[in-house]
Amino acid sequence: MDKAKPLVVIGLLGTTLDNPIGPARWTRWRPTISLFQQEDEEIDRLELIFPAKFQALADRVIADIQNLSPRTKVITHHLEFPDPWDFEAVYSGLHDFAAAYPFKPDEERYGIHITTGTHVAQICLFLLTESGFFPGSLIQTSPPRRGHPAPMQTIELDLARYDRIASRFAARKQQAEGLLKSGIVTRNQKFNALIGRIEQVALASTAPMLLWGPTGAGKSQLAKRIYELKRDRRQVSGPLVEVNCATLRGDSAMSALFGHTKGAFTGAESARKGLLLAADRGVLFLDEIGELGRDEQAMLLRAIEEKRFLPLGTEREVVSDFQLIAGTNRSLAEDVRSGRFREDLYARINLWTFLLPGLAERPEDIEPNLHYELEQFARKTGRQVRFNREAREAFLRFAAGPEGKWTANFRDLNAAVVRMATLAAGGRIESPMVEEEIGRLRAAWSVQQESSRVIELFGPDGADDLDRFDRVQLEEVLKVCSESRSLSEAGRTLFAVSRKEKASVNDADRLRKYLARFGLAWADVNHGL
Repeated sequence: MDKAKPLVVIGLLGTTLDNPIGPARWTRWRPTISLFQQEDEEIDRLELIFPAKFQALADRVIADIQNLSPRTKVITHHLEFPDPWDFEAVYSGLHDFAAAYPFKPDEERYGIHITTGTHVAQICLFLLTESGFFPGSLIQTSPPRRGHPAPMQTIELDLARYDRIASRFAARKQQAEGLLKSGIVTRNQKFNALIGRIEQVALASTAPMLLWGPTGAGKSQLAKRIYELKRDRRQVSGPLVEVNCATLRGDSAMSALFGHTKGAFTGAESARKGLLLAADRGVLFLDEIGELGRDEQAMLLRAIEEKRFLPLGTEREVVSDFQLIAGTNRSLAEDVRSGRFREDLYARINLWTFLLPGLAERPEDIEPNLHYELEQFARKTGRQVRFNREAREAFLRFAAGPEGKWTANFRDLNAAVVRMATLAAGGRIESPMVEEEIGRLRAAWSVQQESSRVIELFGPDGADDLDRFDRVQLEEVLKVCSESRSLSEAGRTLFAVSRKEKASVNDADRLRKYLARFGLAWADVNHGL
């Protein structure tokens, strides 16, 4: 503080620490009195705040202050706190005091004494000073050490002086985001922002999270990182339990998820606790949640909302407190409209939905991920493999260019790196190996593209003659037709929303006319189920 100006101290009367009476009071530490026992600081005025019922104590303290520092002027203020531990009441009272006080910062310097009062009052004084309502510095007194007077310290609130603290917080945040990104620094701004938001939600909420993205976009890996982040912050103590719901079929799905008792059904020779119970106090990751049957969806909804469910073969409920992370590679909203997914369950897990971009949408991230995949290969095999410059440039030119389809996303990239690294003699990937791998990827993506129903029916040239809009729409129509038992069933699925607005519906006729636009009949698009 600038010592050229007179010092004014604002503080609370210590109703306990300032209270010793009799001659012994001079041998005891009293925070307010110790302000006036400093050798190098003279206080011109003390603004002493206290409830009216402590006036007698205040008079004794003021008398002792006058004995130590006759030039100091003490002004008293009665401020009533019906409950000194009520944060709102204490903050409001001190805020009103600060708002009414005639501060003159050009003429005086102010010290806010935070050693006395309840912890609530001390916190409120800190907040009001840090935010500028009290235009001064925080000061604190401490008990004297043997042979030394009671010290007084100034607490600076200019956080610019605490770069090391700010750096630690920034490093902690970067570490958390790095954990979610598997340690890979992305160059994609949107993906960086997405990871930051996921981190924020993961640490602040226990509500279900939905990760939506194409196959291989990293949903499983991200779910693991979210769990590790929450475990690192001690927000979960249980395990991460993960399952791909596409692998759960028939009666075994209910048993795998919710468990069963011995003898619950034929073949149940022993009890099974199930995945939901195994995830108690941890995280349950259900990938491809849209593949669950409607019965499993109903039981899962109750387990999410009530944290309890019934295993097969018993009427005794079990309790499991888990956080759900769900994954999907398709639109669950469309599944709701078609009747494949329960609307109430979707509403429950749709609070925090994050759409993960595919690798082809993040071409700037291919280079750092290429380096990451090489590191992973070295960690697993013990072999260090590197590209020569020409080979690396050739691969990145192809990978990040328009030919880079990456239909399986990171799975494609991982497989490409593993193939090249495995064949790299002497630990060096050279141009011929890159050209071979590029040819392999082109062929694989070409086969995947040509497996579309539109190309199957119209041929490559005929498919190219269609507008892109018509081609995408027709592909979905053909997919539904191939999965339906009749023209009417396919029509009900495709027109599930618009049919509700019609007084009379003829879904089969609508679909028949749509197919006829492309010269197709039902027999052309359905091979029978």
